[in-house]
Amino acid sequence: MSAENSGQVFRLHSTLELPLEDVREFLSSDPELPDGIESVDITRRNNTLILKAISADKSVSKYTPTAQLKASVTENRVYEEEPEDQHRGPRWGDEEDEEEEIPSELVEFAAFKGDRETVLQNSLLQYEMFLVLCAIAREAEKGTLTAITARDTDLDATRIVDGEDRPASIEVVEGRSEGQAANSGVNWRDNKFISD
Repeated sequence: MSAENSGQVFRLHSTLELPLEDVREFLSSDPELPDGIESVDITRRNNTLILKAISADKSVSKYTPTAQLKASVTENRVYEEEPEDQHRGPRWGDEEDEEEEIPSELVEFAAFKGDRETVLQNSLLQYEMFLVLCAIAREAEKGTLTAITARDTDLDATRIVDGEDRPASIEVVEGRSEGQAANSGVNWRDNKFISD
């Protein structure tokens, strides 16, 4: 599969955050991958998680960079929910004044945050890896993924919020023409503040 046959990702913005273990479980559960991707290689370098597309096309050189998703890995403390009846009623002097600590644990989170170049890199199989990112976004309980993509000649808007697909649309507005942009700039040749 060549890069010309796949779609394109024009704009992408992500604030997705989910437990690292959920990402690993999703990819190890043998998800249905888009055509052109044989598998997804998971690599961790310090606090960076890299999910790299392995091309199904054996004619692609192993030195050709395929699309990859990048996430930063952070460690957050997750608290169990506090029982509702714990603080009801008056507190008597014979009870201990200290409140019981709410049980918690440190959990590593993968944060796919940023724009296209930060989250989705390299052009070969880029659209297919975007589809993998959409699948991951549907697993996330927190964060938003918005994008404008093209497949064949159709533009598509994607918006996934807190794991659920939401309606999205593309609005085309008239921008400034080249003539207006040129006239509104500074003319450095006729600038009275610059002397010869």
